[in-house]
Amino acid sequence: MAEKFIIEMYRTKNPDDLTKLLADPASKLDTGSAAALNMAVAASLLSRAAALCVKEGRSGEELDYVVRNAETLRNYMVYLIDEDVKCKNPLRQAEKKGEEKNFEACRRPAVSICQEIVGMAGTGLELCLKLAPFCSADSKIYVEQFVYTAMAAVKTAISYILCLSSKSSDETYRYVTKRENEMTLENYENLCKDILSRLSQI
Repeated sequence: MAEKFIIEMYRTKNPDDLTKLLADPASKLDTGSAAALNMAVAASLLSRAAALCVKEGRSGEELDYVVRNAETLRNYMVYLIDEDVKCKNPLRQAEKKGEEKNFEACRRPAVSICQEIVGMAGTGLELCLKLAPFCSADSKIYVEQFVYTAMAAVKTAISYILCLSSKSSDETYRYVTKRENEMTLENYENLCKDILSRLSQI
């Protein structure tokens, strides 16, 4: 008789179940799933800000662009909650078997979701810059909240990337990974300052 494989969809779970699973060390969910969830919440706040701008009677191609892409970002981050589990499975097997060579091969794919979250956060920050001119005092607060929530997701994802890279025997890889993420974080923090400065003038 063929063995049955049960595929569990984590993104459809309610918040209580999902956060309980994230808290459980035996769960398949890990940092990438947590960061994706945070980023999905951030994107929801950005979508809310854009929807408020539309409700307040503002219009334009740039606003339409933000409305579409903020929702796309939210959907994509929800999708990544499960994708992170798939990326981590080979790494977990290598760790379980104590296969150092295989662990090296699995490490970089294992951080792919975290890298994607970091990259897409930059897209979200660019959307904030486009949305700022349409914001009122009521809608700008949600853009600010996107900035803070998204940066929490970014820092969470980067901490995992650096944690795994620190286990590599390749010194150049460790250095390059650390430096690349430092530069990304610096760039994002500058973008955040720019966004918040524009919003403070509303």
